[in-house]
Amino acid sequence: MGPALPEHRRRRLGMVLAGVAAVATAASLATFAMHPASAQTNGCAVEYQVTAQWPGGFNADVEVANLGAAAVEPWRLEWDFANGQKVTNAWNTTATQSGAHVTAVAVDYNKRLAPSASVNFGFSGTTSGSSNATPTSFTLNGVQCTGDAVPTSAPPTTATPTEGPTGGTGQDEWNPPANLVQPLNEVWAHVEDTYDLNFRNFGWDQVMATGGTVNYCVRWDSQNPVTAQTRDQIAAKLQDQYNRWFDQMTGWNEWPFEEIDVNVVGWAARDRSLLQWSDNSVDVYIGDIREDAPQCAEECGRFFHQDGNYSQCPGGAARHYDQSLWLTQGMGGGAGGDWGQRMGQEYFVGALNSAQIHIYLHELGHTFGLDDFYDWTPTGQCCFIMKAGSSTTITQFDEWMLRDWWRHLKSRYGY
Repeated sequence: MGPALPEHRRRRLGMVLAGVAAVATAASLATFAMHPASAQTNGCAVEYQVTAQWPGGFNADVEVANLGAAAVEPWRLEWDFANGQKVTNAWNTTATQSGAHVTAVAVDYNKRLAPSASVNFGFSGTTSGSSNATPTSFTLNGVQCTGDAVPTSAPPTTATPTEGPTGGTGQDEWNPPANLVQPLNEVWAHVEDTYDLNFRNFGWDQVMATGGTVNYCVRWDSQNPVTAQTRDQIAAKLQDQYNRWFDQMTGWNEWPFEEIDVNVVGWAARDRSLLQWSDNSVDVYIGDIREDAPQCAEECGRFFHQDGNYSQCPGGAARHYDQSLWLTQGMGGGAGGDWGQRMGQEYFVGALNSAQIHIYLHELGHTFGLDDFYDWTPTGQCCFIMKAGSSTTITQFDEWMLRDWWRHLKSRYGY
């Protein structure tokens, strides 16, 4: 995150608030497991999935849909565990537990559950043995959920398109779907009122400066050890997740890169023994504690050297890092900005086998200027990944917001 941020940078700092203080557990590489269960109701439906599982712990995602005719505000979902599971950390909800009984309640930015809408939240938990049975009964604000299953397709205004963008290479067309024109205009007007567009360290600036490459340094803010295998899986996952955003840019409005090349060039930790490898494939930084967390060398960081001068970086310019992946033991939710992304170590490692690490994707959106929507919603939109707690996938509206940033910055800076 770097030093204290000036006002225009603080505005870009995205936070997904968590409701439960985490209890740290050693998170070894997760074995991916999916245990879908639908509790169906006249008024609500719940989809509960274990998205990652490891000895003694697991991650789960929950989607609750309002099938009734009236909004539910604020919403409250309750269930019981059968095998001694304990919630240790949650995001997009405030969760409490008494014995086997869990209560998950809305937070400020997702408290209204409109008719035919759904809300997503997730949590990490511990298990007391080998069993991790899916809850079989849920209640929403005291009403048991016994109706239809959660719809599998997103609302028409936010559905992910099956085809690529319509503006081909070399074209400068601005042709979003008609129903997105007004909300996109509202978003950009908000950007112009909120951001300093003379600032030149957005993710866009970083990618253009390096010719389509992003270098990362991992801040391992944890007492849990990490193996070489997990290190390499984290690097591969960053490549995959980064391009889940930028696959949407391919062939649109002269975007010059088919793929963003993501490299992890360094790791920072409190103690060398936590990093369980001996090869020199990455630079290692030990014992430099800033913001009560291990810090990668400032001499190598773009956040600290936006002029591109890495002459004091021990590994030279090739080992500079553009962004940090800050993984904090016991953290719920996340944060993001031009400096990189921060989230829970257990959450990120536990989700390495998941298709989309939605907190990371949300925070990466902030790196490229996409806003939070805690206090307002663009016309006609309800559920998209940049509106925390409303979607766990990148939607069509998210894609067009990303393209709109490129459209404006390309024109402004002549990219």
